[in-house]
Amino acid sequence: MPLLRPSRDEDIAAITAIYAHHVLHGTGTFETEPPSTGDMAARRADVLSKGLPYLVAEQDGKILGFAYGNWFKPRPAYRYSVEDSVYLAPGLDRKGLGRALLAELLAHCEAAGIRKVMAIIGDSANAGSVGVHRALGFQQVGIVEACGWKFGAWRDIVIMQKTLGPGSSEPPAEPPAP
Repeated sequence: MPLLRPSRDEDIAAITAIYAHHVLHGTGTFETEPPSTGDMAARRADVLSKGLPYLVAEQDGKILGFAYGNWFKPRPAYRYSVEDSVYLAPGLDRKGLGRALLAELLAHCEAAGIRKVMAIIGDSANAGSVGVHRALGFQQVGIVEACGWKFGAWRDIVIMQKTLGPGSSEPPAEPPAP
């Protein structure tokens, strides 16, 4: 099994390449133009500035995938709720790597004081992403139909959620930094 670890600055080129593949060939993201390496570095810095995890899977010095959690919405009241993102290098799906990355991400999110994780899954036909989230205890809470236009067709999003730790049963002990 690959090493799952916090991302480092030197991982950005590989992260950018993996994400660009999904932008250009997949419907899991609704971006239509791949962001630059600088854009991806800034996005990672934003996640880390909030005390949130940004992880990679590495094997033999090669980055195989990445996962991170970022605030569900930008307002500070949402700082206990994150949206997860998991992307794998081409050809590595259905080998358990996505599940391992997501499980590790959930553990890091819980350690950071996160209480709710949302998955906003591009394309309701994205059975792999829906399946890995369901396998790790996420529940589907909705589908927003035909809200994105990509590759010449309307695409849905599937909304799933998972409660971490005590959830909403008690107030947070120490809030994540806004």
